[in-house]
Amino acid sequence: MKKSVSRTILFTSSLALLAGCTSSPVVEDNPTTPKSSPNELFIYTVYPAYFAKEENFDKQIGQFLKKKFPDITIKHVHWDKGREYKDLIAAGTIPDIILDNTRMNVQRYIFDNDLQYDIGDLVKKYNFDTSKLNPAHVAQMKNLTPEGTLFGLPYNNNDFLLFYNKDIFDKFGVDYPKDGMTYDEIYELAKKLTRVEGEVTYKGYSQNPGHYMNYNQLSLSPLSLKEDKASLNTPEWKKVVDNMRRFYDIPANQFDTVEVFASKGNIAMAVATVDHLVSFVEQNKNLNFDVVSVPSFSEAPNTRYQPNLYSMYITKQSTKKDLAFQAMAAILSEEHQVELAKEGVIVPMESKAVQEAFGQNLSQMRGKNTKAIFNGKTAMPPAARAAGLLWYDVPMQNVFAPLIFKESKDSVTALRMIEEQSTKAIETNKAAKTELEKAAKK
Repeated sequence: MKKSVSRTILFTSSLALLAGCTSSPVVEDNPTTPKSSPNELFIYTVYPAYFAKEENFDKQIGQFLKKKFPDITIKHVHWDKGREYKDLIAAGTIPDIILDNTRMNVQRYIFDNDLQYDIGDLVKKYNFDTSKLNPAHVAQMKNLTPEGTLFGLPYNNNDFLLFYNKDIFDKFGVDYPKDGMTYDEIYELAKKLTRVEGEVTYKGYSQNPGHYMNYNQLSLSPLSLKEDKASLNTPEWKKVVDNMRRFYDIPANQFDTVEVFASKGNIAMAVATVDHLVSFVEQNKNLNFDVVSVPSFSEAPNTRYQPNLYSMYITKQSTKKDLAFQAMAAILSEEHQVELAKEGVIVPMESKAVQEAFGQNLSQMRGKNTKAIFNGKTAMPPAARAAGLLWYDVPMQNVFAPLIFKESKDSVTALRMIEEQSTKAIETNKAAKTELEKAAKK
């Protein structure tokens, strides 16, 4: 698990509880805590990473739940060294609700530690309507198992936008991009905007290859759906790689991280997560930029990336499953979804009220084309894999290493290299898991 810089904050012997709550110990120097009382709800957050700051959690979740459930004390712990899954489990302090990254962490931390709980009966009991949520978000939750069991509900999606520097477009007399453009159309713009003038190299387009591959708009899986191996050496994956590679084959448009879009000011277009609407402004107050929807494939027009989803899970060990579900349902009510949208959170509900409210409380987003966030539809995640298969985080960004960073391999060779390396890693991990299981039975 990658550790965000924002997580490296100093924890005192107890975390601050939510405003208005009675002060009591949350986490000692080790994760051991007193047995929770009947009116206490323990929420453990791993992602979003900004919940490392208690005031962020308090603003987005804590204050609302305290108001909604005035007789309940909210106990919040965020992931950090000494407060990882293994630490809480070892101490016997299992949370009631976990918030984590759906694609990266749920299977290897929640499932592998046997914390998952089927919330299907609770959905029926409280008549919760999942159809009001983004269907791709719900599909990703269900596709964790071949049975389509619902173990959690989506919280927010750190989606992507195409950022563009108006000054570069104006300098070269090129029309600004629009919502709903295809990669072919954006590629033509990139060629016009990639130039060398004196000591300045203007780059037409930049994008993180790993994000592009992991959340690809054609809903391709890097893992075989039926076997314990990677599955990359296919015509479909070659199409995805070739599509991006051509941008970096434009002379002078060699790869550069999108993170320098604001600081260097020489990148005309860059695909980045929505939260950069704030960070780019903070980095450069004079940056003259706006956003449109991400480019799409012509065969999948107006399709955003697959969900980059953070989600909420009730643990099997929780003794307050009903309360936990009611809290999750309240967070997903339109009332609170609108309030979260005002703070720039891309929520699972995409009602008109939510769309109109997006970013209202953030001065950095005023005047920006935030409606681009809701243009088109979210790409569906890959179908569920067969039962019992090992999950592995295929390093998709490495497909581009031999293409644009080192020697110039062809796309098929690069895909085959990563497929073979990943399949070998899966076999090694599977063998290690089998040995551990054997040792546990002795």
